Amino acid sequence: MHKIFDTINQVNTRIEKAARAAGRNPKEITLLAVSKRQTEDAIKQAYQAGLRDFGENYVQEALAKIERLPLEGICWHFIGPIQSNKTKSIAEHFAWVHSVDRLKIAQRLNNQRHDKLPPLNICLQVNIDDEASKSGFAADEVSEIAQQVVQLPRLRLRGLMAIPQRALNAQQSTDAFKRMHGLLHSLKKQPALTTLDTLSMGMSGDMESAIAEGANIVRVGTALFGARSDTTASNNN
Repeated sequence: MHKIFDTINQVNTRIEKAARAAGRNPKEITLLAVSKRQTEDAIKQAYQAGLRDFGENYVQEALAKIERLPLEGICWHFIGPIQSNKTKSIAEHFAWVHSVDRLKIAQRLNNQRHDKLPPLNICLQVNIDDEASKSGFAADEVSEIAQQVVQLPRLRLRGLMAIPQRALNAQQSTDAFKRMHGLLHSLKKQPALTTLDTLSMGMSGDMESAIAEGANIVRVGTALFGARSDTTASNNN
């Protein structure tokens, strides 16, 4: 418990310093704990230390955690790749989805979200560096997709998410974050999209650069829980 309390304080200090340096209010930035492959005990300790937002990549793993951790005020975010046959479970059990990378996925989430639940908060995933190996919308198609998604009644389009290409230097990451900021700004000029308010970007190693360019959700795993041994440890955290 003491260790997680210390690492949360360390990350929050980094967020606060980065926000102050950018002339921003640190309270505008949500720390999203990437809890994939973490134990339920680790999540519970992070919750007891004050965290409320947790991000999961794998549906079956996440559903087990959600069922066994009915903690008051906890907010579950899905941040991993989405298969069409998993959209029903995601629509029914999560409050946020950051990784909507196809219009078909948005439509399925909308159709499968129970009308007794509040609208599902979603971000469109942008392939900001046009990487062949990475999913997401191209920057030049985001506007058209957003116009269609915002009309889906059981979804609430909040903004954009990106995982920039692994950078050779800090400036490359900054440039990608800057392009994301500009893309969201241009979307908000459209009448149907003025309420967009979210940039989900920045992880353990580059959150300062992301915050400087307007990120208000940073997805942090390693800096909170320590390095994992699995091969997915570098994605989304």
